[in-house]
Amino acid sequence: MTNTLGDALPAKMKEIREVFIPAYQEIGPAGAFAIAMMNAALTRAEIAMAEGDVVAMLATHEELSEFKL
Repeated sequence: MTNTLGDALPAKMKEIREVFIPAYQEIGPAGAFAIAMMNAALTRAEIAMAEGDVVAMLATHEELSEFKL
């Protein structure tokens, strides 16, 4: 099954919020910079979705996909 960008971006956003950010919070102050970067990317993704900007949605999906645990 192929995911559309409209499905994949919210799923990636949810994964960042529920998996990645809590994992980085567990390591304490050392994870603060990564969390700030993730939150900024999530904000850009929310704006792109609200505006229906497909190019920005694709860019933010790629940006969110680059975060690693």
